Amino acid sequence: MTPNLLAGATAIVTFVFVFYLLRRGVLREKYAVLWLFFSGAALFFAIFPGALVWISGTIGVAAPVNLLFFTTVFLLVLVSVQLSWELSRHEMRIRRLAEEVALLQQQIDDLRERDERG
Repeated sequence: MTPNLLAGATAIVTFVFVFYLLRRGVLREKYAVLWLFFSGAALFFAIFPGALVWISGTIGVAAPVNLLFFTTVFLLVLVSVQLSWELSRHEMRIRRLAEEVALLQQQIDDLRERDERG
C-alpha cells in the first residue's frame, strides 16, 4: 500500500504544482493540459492499481510495471519531439525578426544620414 500512497501523493503534488504554474502564467494552457492529464492518470492508477494489472493482462504484457515504464518513456519521447518542434519554430521566427530589425535599423541610419546632409 505504501507505493500507492507515494504515487498518489506525487500525483497530487504534481497536479497542484501545474495549477500553480498555470495561475502565475509561467506555464501555457496547451502544456498544462498534458501534465494535468499525466498526473490524473497517475492518480487513477495509484487509487485503482488493479486497473493497470487488468490493462496489462488484456494487452498481453507480462508485468504491469513494464507497461507503465514503456508508456512513460513513449509519452516523454512524444513531449520531447513536440518541444523540439516548438523550439525550431521559434528559432525561425526569432531569426526572421532579427533580420527585419536589422533592415529597419539600416533604413533609420540611411534616413538620419540623408537628413544630416541635406
